[in-house]
Amino acid sequence: MIDKRPFARLGGADHGWLKARHHFSFASYHDPDNMGWGPIRVWNDDEIAPNSGFPPHPHADMEIVTYVRKGAITHQDSLGNQGRTEAGDVQVMSAGSGIRHAEYNLEPETTTLFQIWIEPSTTGGKPSWGAKPFPKGDRAGRFVTLASGIAGDDDALPIRTDARVAGATLKAGETTEYVLGKARHAYLVPATGAVEVNGVRLDARDGAAVRDEEVLRVRALEDAEVVLVDAA
Repeated sequence: MIDKRPFARLGGADHGWLKARHHFSFASYHDPDNMGWGPIRVWNDDEIAPNSGFPPHPHADMEIVTYVRKGAITHQDSLGNQGRTEAGDVQVMSAGSGIRHAEYNLEPETTTLFQIWIEPSTTGGKPSWGAKPFPKGDRAGRFVTLASGIAGDDDALPIRTDARVAGATLKAGETTEYVLGKARHAYLVPATGAVEVNGVRLDARDGAAVRDEEVLRVRALEDAEVVLVDAA
């Protein structure tokens, strides 16, 4: 089953400095029939104006993955971590028992990103933060694991949940496959370009909620950059 979620139909908000589209219920956008997908609770498509951002605020018991699509985001938190994550790279914050953080766009251009929240397998624990560059050439024509809580994904940023975040860049006409398994949930979004997933067309920033599919066959109709979350 693949349920297409067209970008134009997503909930959203325009705060001036922040333009956001929400694949699932978030903040003032509430749809009781769209509270998440398996343990995937939030997938926000954010556009953050230059020299603006999210001031310090708290989180607990959530795995928060930020995938930067254009520009960069600068992170600060109550543990003393600071870092700048550029387009194509990923940062992960395990909120654990509690953490305060701020995320700012200090760049001269608009920063666009996906902010993904996944429920942890267990609550509490010491909070943590990490970031890692993933050059797009390393995922040309195939999915590369960016963050994971699945045994064996040793090169990925760790998350505390039975889930994997993967990215792929595909040239028009290229096809790649991802083995999902029918017991798993997946959510897939092309950051750029258009793709066909098991025969379902997705244009840039459309979402696809997937379950009961053993294998995902992704064919690029245009040059495309794809982000996928595979979760229990």
